[in-house]
Amino acid sequence: MTKLKPILRVLRQGIVVLLITCVLTEAAFRVYNYFHPSFIFYDSSYNRFRGQPYAPNYDLQLNSQGFNDVEFKVAKDPGTYRILGLGDSFTFGTLPYQNNYLTLLEEDLNRSGKKVEIINMGIPGIGPKDYLAMLANEGLKLKPDMVLLSFFIGNDFQAEPETRRLYSYSYVASFIYYLVVLKRGFQGRVVVGKTIYHDDVPTFTDDRFLSIESERSEIYRKQNQQFQSDLSTALGYLIQIKRICDDRHIALVVALIPDEVQINRQLQAKVLQAKSAAASAGDFDFTLPNRLLSGKLKEQNIEVMDLFDTFAQVGTQTVLYKPNNTHWNIAGNRLAADLIGAKLLQDQLR
Repeated sequence: MTKLKPILRVLRQGIVVLLITCVLTEAAFRVYNYFHPSFIFYDSSYNRFRGQPYAPNYDLQLNSQGFNDVEFKVAKDPGTYRILGLGDSFTFGTLPYQNNYLTLLEEDLNRSGKKVEIINMGIPGIGPKDYLAMLANEGLKLKPDMVLLSFFIGNDFQAEPETRRLYSYSYVASFIYYLVVLKRGFQGRVVVGKTIYHDDVPTFTDDRFLSIESERSEIYRKQNQQFQSDLSTALGYLIQIKRICDDRHIALVVALIPDEVQINRQLQAKVLQAKSAAASAGDFDFTLPNRLLSGKLKEQNIEVMDLFDTFAQVGTQTVLYKPNNTHWNIAGNRLAADLIGAKLLQDQLR
């Protein structure tokens, strides 16, 4: 036992030194990341979802900023009307670049005789708070003439929970994970990769897709106090965006993107059935969020374009969403481009 004491003493000292080293290293990493943000460490900003620059995306690649768009210059060409497209995965696009509604919209507006440039700044997984940060941090320096903000009714009122890995809570553990698992030079994420797009192939299983839509559908429940709070929060960010735009004489248009469950009666029935005794058809109003948000935006003199009515009408004859995916298919993107283009040519670009 006496012989073990020196060994235990050295072991205790080693543990203490190791703990002190870890604490000091953790503090150093946190200070460094505060002044020089790095992709290695967890970031609560929209950059945590940003695409990897030049990453393959179907048959093309993301640009140098990690956006699903061609390269763009900071300075506008003379006579060009520049539009910033802000939004989540609908804006980023879950299909090839050439089929994205912003790409189609830009082509349509230029064919009409206008000289328009649309910069797609969509990032999957973000929401109104991030749209505000994106505009302030990166959008304003591009001196846009308009901000076209696509607000997805399905989850923009409250961002869906992010699965955060345990190691990300420690900067030291994150650094070790980076060294051991990730390749050096990684920045951002590969959203899609080099693959072939199939417009009619389901993304999720039937059960998983129904679970996603069922969880989201609580915002359509009448007398939902949590939704009232989420509506107020989202509206607050949109009002701040409006003030920034007004101060710089930038037009702001908010396009409301309907969730598939809003326009697909068969899906509505499945969702209500999945909720079983906890819900009945009379408990839900699938147009409620649109009406409330549209009314609030109009009170703030924010131009709003609700795509719900036309999507609901056309959707009875044409499939507008990818199967088991929650996003538009090629036809849905085409319809969105037509609707938004007609509205802009009528009001903003006449």
